[in-house]
Amino acid sequence: MARRTDRQPPNHNTLTCYTNYGCRLPECVNRYRQWNRNRVDAIKAGQWQPLVDAEPVRRHLRMLGRHGISIRQAAVLAGISPRSLHPLFHRPVRHTVRPEIARAVLAIDPEQVTPTRVDATGTARRIQALVADGWPMKHLANPLGLYPSYVPALISRSEEGKPIRATTAAKVADAYTRLAGQKPTRHGVSRRLAKQARNYAAARRWPTTGYWADRMDVIDDPHFQPEYGLGKRQIIAQEAHWIMRAGGLDRATAAARLGVDKSYLDHALRDHPEYDLETAA
Repeated sequence: MARRTDRQPPNHNTLTCYTNYGCRLPECVNRYRQWNRNRVDAIKAGQWQPLVDAEPVRRHLRMLGRHGISIRQAAVLAGISPRSLHPLFHRPVRHTVRPEIARAVLAIDPEQVTPTRVDATGTARRIQALVADGWPMKHLANPLGLYPSYVPALISRSEEGKPIRATTAAKVADAYTRLAGQKPTRHGVSRRLAKQARNYAAARRWPTTGYWADRMDVIDDPHFQPEYGLGKRQIIAQEAHWIMRAGGLDRATAAARLGVDKSYLDHALRDHPEYDLETAA
């Protein structure tokens, strides 16, 4: 196969810049010559191993995928062509791989790579907060840099526990910083539509940007549950539910932990049965 000399190599620290891209920088030529000398010496010594088992590389790539790093991104990070990794997963599946490819892929640490996909919780909360401020979703599409249909879809993805692109989350976060606290009516949103948006959000107890202003450290935390729009009894019922479920406590003990009478907790759980536990005393 002829070398491709019409493209720039992704980097100059592997053999591919010489073999695949026709690079002839002195340091790259020396690297290739040294590799070839080592190869010849290994052949003479009966120690030449041109290929290694591909399964560890395949497992590592699957692990990287769970961290949001695609095969293409892994190839870029490893300084190799994505085509060299495709045969590891597509029929006919390759069971061996060149040692330098294996070393480059196995050296990728997912903790040191910016993920391509992230949890959608914070993105959904930012959109919901803007709607609660009076921004209709269709008016948010342009400042968010998204298709109109994708704005509500991001909320759905959060509810379904599905990740989103990190670039999308960054777009929404940037727009949120610009729009939070501004009046939608000063940006082309009619009073009627702004009121409809606020009512829509209020019916779903979506917190406003004002609520999140002092809680930006937890807006992206899926484990944080905002208590926006909840009455005292509902908050008590919610907290009692968590205490009783996590600690196996009865109502009397949970009430004492929360600093309320058991009768108050009984009324709170009666008013909000979704927080009641069948095993509670």
